[in-house]
Amino acid sequence: MTDPKADYKDTVFLPKTDFPMKAGLAQKEPAILAHWQKIGLYEKLREARAGREKFILHDGPPYANGNIHIGHSLNKTLKDLVVRSQSLLGKDAPYVPGWDCHGLPIEWKIEEEYRKKKRNKDEVPASEFRAECRTYADHWVDVQREEFKRLGILAQWDKPYLTMDYDAEAAIVAELLKFAEAGQLYRGAKPVMWSPVEKTALAEAEVEYEDIVSTQIDVAFEIVEAPNAPDLEGVHAVIWTTTPWTIPVNQALAYNSDIEYVMVHLNAWSGGEGGGGHAPSHLLVAKDRLDELVKRYRIDEYFIDWEGKGSQLAGATAKHPMADKFPDSEFYTKPRPFLDGSHFVTTDAGTGLVHMSPDHGEDDFDLCKKNGINPVFAVEADGVYRDDWEWLPRGDERSGGVINKNFNGPEGPICSDLREAGALLSASADFTHSYPHSWRSKAKIIYRCTPQWFVPMDAPLSAPPPPAAVPLPTPSAQGGKGETSSLARSDGEGDHAQHGGGATLRDVALDEIRNKVRFVPERGRRRLESMVEGRPDWVLSRQRAWGVPIALYVDRKSGEYLNDPAVNARIIAAFKTGGADAWFNADHQLFLGNAYALDDYEVITDILDVWFDSGCTHAFVLESGKWPEQQSPADLYLEGSDQHRGWFQSSLLESCGTRGRAPYKAVLTHGMTLDKTGKKMSKSLGNTLDPKKIIDVQGADILRLWAASVDFTEDHRIGDEILKGVSDSYRKLRNTFRYMLGGLGDFTDAERVAVADMPELERYILHRLAEVDAELKRHVNDFAFGPYMRALNAFAQEDLSAFFFDIRKDCLYCDAPDDPKRMAYRTVMDILFHALTRYIAPVLVFTAEEIWQSRFADEADSIHLKEWPEVDAGWADPELAAKWQTIRAAREKVTEAIEPLRREKTIRSSLEAEVVYPMADLPIGTDEFAELAIVADVSNGDAIGVSKTDNHKCGRCWRLLPEVEEDGALCDRCAEVLGA
Repeated sequence: MTDPKADYKDTVFLPKTDFPMKAGLAQKEPAILAHWQKIGLYEKLREARAGREKFILHDGPPYANGNIHIGHSLNKTLKDLVVRSQSLLGKDAPYVPGWDCHGLPIEWKIEEEYRKKKRNKDEVPASEFRAECRTYADHWVDVQREEFKRLGILAQWDKPYLTMDYDAEAAIVAELLKFAEAGQLYRGAKPVMWSPVEKTALAEAEVEYEDIVSTQIDVAFEIVEAPNAPDLEGVHAVIWTTTPWTIPVNQALAYNSDIEYVMVHLNAWSGGEGGGGHAPSHLLVAKDRLDELVKRYRIDEYFIDWEGKGSQLAGATAKHPMADKFPDSEFYTKPRPFLDGSHFVTTDAGTGLVHMSPDHGEDDFDLCKKNGINPVFAVEADGVYRDDWEWLPRGDERSGGVINKNFNGPEGPICSDLREAGALLSASADFTHSYPHSWRSKAKIIYRCTPQWFVPMDAPLSAPPPPAAVPLPTPSAQGGKGETSSLARSDGEGDHAQHGGGATLRDVALDEIRNKVRFVPERGRRRLESMVEGRPDWVLSRQRAWGVPIALYVDRKSGEYLNDPAVNARIIAAFKTGGADAWFNADHQLFLGNAYALDDYEVITDILDVWFDSGCTHAFVLESGKWPEQQSPADLYLEGSDQHRGWFQSSLLESCGTRGRAPYKAVLTHGMTLDKTGKKMSKSLGNTLDPKKIIDVQGADILRLWAASVDFTEDHRIGDEILKGVSDSYRKLRNTFRYMLGGLGDFTDAERVAVADMPELERYILHRLAEVDAELKRHVNDFAFGPYMRALNAFAQEDLSAFFFDIRKDCLYCDAPDDPKRMAYRTVMDILFHALTRYIAPVLVFTAEEIWQSRFADEADSIHLKEWPEVDAGWADPELAAKWQTIRAAREKVTEAIEPLRREKTIRSSLEAEVVYPMADLPIGTDEFAELAIVADVSNGDAIGVSKTDNHKCGRCWRLLPEVEEDGALCDRCAEVLGA
């Protein structure tokens, strides 16, 4: 008989490990980073994977402008997850990080500093300004690099790509010249999005939309001729607009040929709000809009004198409301034709008639151009009418910027003059609508017709675009009375299609999208496809200083740009040694050589759109040889959903235009990070989260686990409570590894048991490992990290911690070290350790390293040099799995039946429970089921029943068994282990 009072705690084989339960990530992670730096982890990984199948993720460059935000953290973490998981699969996955260093965001910051110092940017030498931009970008590259490193991003940080490096600038200009040499470049005038504040054209990706309240006005144009409806002569056609500033540059009126129009004879009216108090006696409006307009104009009594289709307005003309005010003006006295705009004129709002200003609207431009009406370039870069413009010119004390609210207001000069002319029927500052703003300055933008450089979307790639149709202002005539010159071509979208004879840039890009490129998620395909289907010609030029110049010479007589490969080669060579300044500071005659005279050519000083810069990164990163481990096309581009109109698209168009294919095989898109309530993050709302603060308190691994756990393909949330949930998930995983480390503290290969000799439970867990392993590989190849982590967490918590480890902890603690079952358990635990440590390594990069070094300390080694675990597919045993699923289901039923007794405190643990169970349903005996259910005893019965056992408790293993004679004595198993 054993001694019931003996203390057996020293005889139990409890787990032993120095791996702490408390993570302390914020304190430990910097030391782990230092370890990686010391051993040259990135370089070691390149050596280890040399010669393997490559996987190239090409990094979309963030702006070198300010500290990283939570969106950067998600984006870079996802990229790191992709690269690390592909490397884990054994592929050579080099990662070259990059930065976008040119463009408006950086210029704007330098200009802000100038404004603080009361310096005028226009008085600073351009070379000095560009140098300050370069210094600014350099600073933020260094800052962001350290912030990304702290996130655990593994990359070639000592050799990133920068779009402002001389090699990069040379490659960008070389790509531009490829378009030029292929005839796929033209200079033309048409409306583009323009920022009067920043004095430059903007790309769609540089624009955001916000609701504003605008002044809406109704203006009467007197019809002077109507050959198909003579009754309308002398009647006033009414237009409605929310941009009063475009009335001074009106050139036509548009109608819909199918709309019914009416001539309204005013018998009595009170005057519309903000109107002139008097009005013409007869108005022409769409019949479907009449009821609404009668209310707006406060018409008390009217009758209809005429009805007719819009087609009857063909050939009609009207006079501009300001014609009488400026009787000597060729522009204002010229008749305004009625044009058929059936494809865009509707009765959804307004009057059913639309005023046309080809300078300031895409539909306006296209329709007027079709009818031989050219833009007049009245609004200058800062949004003010030029100084020779008759109505409200620069210098007039009433003049102002066209985006100025008061300038456009009901009491502003435009409305006042229209009111005085008897043409203003209504004016009210109460129209709420969405309006485009500059992403950087937050100021309203306008559509402005300016000379710009374009890549045509619909010209055959094998042939040059068609000749010019619309004249441009000469460089010396920007302030003159609209003098023009055929300096270049001008085309609206779609004009190139009629010059068929080969695939166009649009055709090639759409074919790549539809048939060649993989999209994750799949809906990204249609999103990008729809954008490319409907996009206009690509505007390349910007009127700024900090960027790569459009290095072209334009013949002053013919308007054609010089297309000489020898000249182009000299330009590219100069950029390689001097960057963009080689153009701005050049002796251009040296570039032109002896064959051309500089006086015969205009030197272009516009810079390239930064989206063209970043669209060329595939050329100088993947193909240049500067990073020899790279290759083209890239396997993956990964960015936010906003990049369908940005980097994804510009890279696609650039590569399709120069190489005839996409620069990527696959595109992965993530959604936007929102606050905890689902709102967009904004400093003004005070709902932003600083990743640095999260890392400093909780550690980078928590932020990484959040990034890997959310459904990043949709917009997703982050907040304190969400991060708390992530921390709880992390803690459970960490405790799982802590248990394995303790259980394997003295494990050696001598203890290893062959799978065929293992108990069924161990073989079932290996079956589950084989299933999970295959599932995780699928998720890696699908870049599905949310499902990856859910599968891994479920396996760790449900299959292992709550089931396998729970059952076998008694075996681990109390069986003899040489017991076959204990040895088999530890063999499986070792297999699980190697697998799970690798599985978590791409996500919990710091924790995985800590875990690995806790067991296999080696200053020259790292978990991140390891490859995907070797899991034998032969471990899969569906028949065995079906049997154990039945057993697990029965075990869960027993656990549920025990729970009420635990809540009532009838029993304190399942070890005190005696269970009755219908054993005919189970493929095992009662003793084995009692061990698996962790109960005192199981007997057969018709239904599940639970009661408290009368058995005594073993003083060593704490199980309550029939052979234990009194509490504290030993059970047979423990007595045998101790030799008692």
